[in-house]
Amino acid sequence: MTDTTLDDASAQPETDVRTAIRNSLKSRRRKQTRLRLYGLTAILFALAMLAVLIGSVVITSLPAWTQTQVRIDVTVPPEAAEGVNVRPGPLADESILALFPGAESRAEQRAVTSMLSNGAQYSIRDTLEAGTLRPGETLSIWVPVTDAYEQLREGVITRDQPENRRPLNDAAIERFETLEADGRVRSAFAWDLFTSSDSRFPEIAGLRGAIVGSFYLLLICLVVSVPLGVGAAVYLEEYASKNKFTDFIEINVNNLAAVPSVVFGLLGLALFIGFFGMPRSVPLVGGLVLALMTLPTIIITTRSALKAVPPSIREAARGVGASDMQVIGHHVLPLAAPGIMTGVIIGLAQALGETAPLLLIGMNAFIVSAPGGILEASTALPTQIFIWFDSPERGFVARTSAAICVLLIFLSLMNITAIILRRRFERRW
Repeated sequence: MTDTTLDDASAQPETDVRTAIRNSLKSRRRKQTRLRLYGLTAILFALAMLAVLIGSVVITSLPAWTQTQVRIDVTVPPEAAEGVNVRPGPLADESILALFPGAESRAEQRAVTSMLSNGAQYSIRDTLEAGTLRPGETLSIWVPVTDAYEQLREGVITRDQPENRRPLNDAAIERFETLEADGRVRSAFAWDLFTSSDSRFPEIAGLRGAIVGSFYLLLICLVVSVPLGVGAAVYLEEYASKNKFTDFIEINVNNLAAVPSVVFGLLGLALFIGFFGMPRSVPLVGGLVLALMTLPTIIITTRSALKAVPPSIREAARGVGASDMQVIGHHVLPLAAPGIMTGVIIGLAQALGETAPLLLIGMNAFIVSAPGGILEASTALPTQIFIWFDSPERGFVARTSAAICVLLIFLSLMNITAIILRRRFERRW
């Protein structure tokens, strides 16, 4: 056998090995490319679903951001100067009837006055209390209309629909169109959505009571959960020895973080209301329930932030004679503060969006005024959304979506704040 034949025989296996390696690398690259495409597809699909969700909520809420108003000429009777109490309700009815002198029968007059919302009398009352309108004077005031005329203005109700299937007949639509032709109808920003509390009339229902109630809830939750959560985390991470008891506590803390929120609502109902006899529907009880629900999250995030502090910081502090309390208070906690604040804000954001525990303690009551303290009956943004969603009036559909938008804005701001704090104060070791 010649040398050339031996060289060819030895080169053949080497070529096969190189080919196999090349094919294996190509197969691996194809798999990696497919994996990246799968991940990118999943991300794009999630973003598309999120855009559809937020877009549908925003589009549905658009009618709630504006309020249809009618301009009426209000004249205060001269006898008001003599101390006679002027009732704004009849004054509003007289003002709208003056625009339709042809309405003589009681049924026609009732149809005309039904155009004005119940909030019209409050607009006139506020004007009278402000002293803008004096006895004997006439002033043009913009007042809200009822939900049916809101829908007519928005195009939900049209003449093309059968008259027996819409809340407004042809005569009512014609009267409203007459006011539009006279320039007495406008669409203004719905400030009532933020300045008014709940109402049975969707055109004047607002979120003021729910926003104030949510503020008290988060305040109680913050005051109770942060000291307890941070203190428990410091003890478990810095002082407690590793034994079966601390292992049992850690396991239960981790399990409580995954417990459904409705369980905490049942606990609050049985403990705070059933055992301690606290009143229902008050922010104090709701805040305590949310604090119990938020504690595991704060403990876990605080322990993670404490673990991130290098041991050399503790050793250096002890090396210069610092006590354990000084090591933790002067060195460890300040360095772990960004992570702790991030966990606290995320926990509060989670508490702000919870509905089930608040429903169980009765914070879904019909409250027409904002609470003045933590012991007054109140509602919250999530429960207000639940109440409006369960209402039969069509106008509450847009109000529900608008309330969801407000809640999403608050949650987004809290999460953005957490991200900013983490990036601004975070230290890399």
